Amino acid sequence: MDMEQKGPSGLFTAKADGDKVLEESSSKDEGQILQMMGYEQQTLRNYSVLALLGMGFALTNSWWAISSSMVVGLPSGGTVGIVYGLIILFLASISVGITLSELGSAYPNAGGQYYWTTQLGPPRTRRLLAYLTGHLSWFGAIFTSVSVALAVGAGIVGMVQFNNPDLVIDRWMVFLTAELINIVAAAFNIYSKILPTVATVSLYVTLTGFVVSFVTVLASSSHYNQPKFVFAQFINQTGWSNDAIAFIVGLINPSWAFPCLDAATHLAEEVHHPERAIPLAIMGTVCIGFVTSFSYVIAMFFCTTDLDALSTTSTGVPILELFSQAVSSHAGVIVLQVLVTMSGIGTLISSQTWQCRIAWAFSRDNAIPCHGLWSNVNETLLVPINAHILSVLITAILLCLYMASLTAFNSMVSACVIFLYLSYLIPTLCLLIKGRSKLPRGPFYLGTAGLVANWVTILWIVFTTVFFSFPYVMPAETDNMNYLSVVLVAFIVFVMGYWLLSARKNFKIHVME
Repeated sequence: MDMEQKGPSGLFTAKADGDKVLEESSSKDEGQILQMMGYEQQTLRNYSVLALLGMGFALTNSWWAISSSMVVGLPSGGTVGIVYGLIILFLASISVGITLSELGSAYPNAGGQYYWTTQLGPPRTRRLLAYLTGHLSWFGAIFTSVSVALAVGAGIVGMVQFNNPDLVIDRWMVFLTAELINIVAAAFNIYSKILPTVATVSLYVTLTGFVVSFVTVLASSSHYNQPKFVFAQFINQTGWSNDAIAFIVGLINPSWAFPCLDAATHLAEEVHHPERAIPLAIMGTVCIGFVTSFSYVIAMFFCTTDLDALSTTSTGVPILELFSQAVSSHAGVIVLQVLVTMSGIGTLISSQTWQCRIAWAFSRDNAIPCHGLWSNVNETLLVPINAHILSVLITAILLCLYMASLTAFNSMVSACVIFLYLSYLIPTLCLLIKGRSKLPRGPFYLGTAGLVANWVTILWIVFTTVFFSFPYVMPAETDNMNYLSVVLVAFIVFVMGYWLLSARKNFKIHVME
């Protein structure tokens, strides 16, 4: 059986200078274009650009993400680490977003990163590289769902403790709540026709939560810090003697505000004119994410009265403690936290949509065990329901690791960021090795600016992969170690083991000429 199938060349037209240009979907039937890529149209194209942006931003949800993972970032620079870290992450994410947008515009396919790798990778190694990329993408999405479920669960349990100060939070409470939220979010992903509406509503809910909490905290606070406290007071409580290392390690917190930028690419087969819609969704997500998260943290930090209490609060939820410091009304604090929680649930729903689509796209190319089962699209529900169930079950299993280690949440945050980054790194390297002149020019193509973005993306990913593997605090001990390296090794063993046992023979790719 030929595991490398050549596609027809009719997808591209040649310019006078020899460059290839993608035929836009307006000039060909979108199903026909998908056939040229080697696939059949199995899903509804019922996402609008707004719904696609809603799904992308509801998933990234920068202001919610920064508030939910604040406990990681505060010891590594305090307010300074988070404020300036967000600026750094925004600049890096612009480059990452441009890179993904160019690739998604040239090759609009639900496989995303691994499909791009099949088109751009060296002929001798592209199957293996695509296989690795697909697994990095899928597991990155799963780790994202795990970390989001834990964050939402912690927020709900924190609210209960806030209303019952005598309650001592135990790990099992957060675990069970996270498992329940995982099931609730899964229910929203079983019917295709409602998903665009859910995505759009999630966008409105998270933006409403941002505006209400932003305005309420600023208007209700009786105390405002000096600008020096927010912009110039560096705090190092990590145990690292070098402040620069402490700051860099703490960048994992603002990094969680800009993950999952590839999400829109995996809905390429559920939106019209994906070559245009995908770049709009990606770049819109980055820009809205920065505006909301940056203004949000500045407002919150100007209104906090006790920064140390954010890290030591008995609720375990820094943003809930910050609300209680700024807002005198107990009920008002709960309302704000409910809005944060609703926003987080929207994030988990979008995350499950995303990870399901990756699993489905990957399984139709025989890349995962029992691929025939997971590649099926339910004819009634019009969603890859089996792939969805698989991803939700894996998320539920990985949530159990939280019961084994208090550092599991931090490790999940690191894993979701780094796995996704590595899945971006491989096709970007393949693009530069093959040459940007060989990349078909979709509607989104930035020429020299795109080349600069590619190099910044590569350097940034290498930099973060190294430093995000460092311990968060020193001295490193069993209960506070960063287990990202362990997760990576386990991943490599599993993925390469399955490659040798089965995927090496069965995984197929479709290469466009």
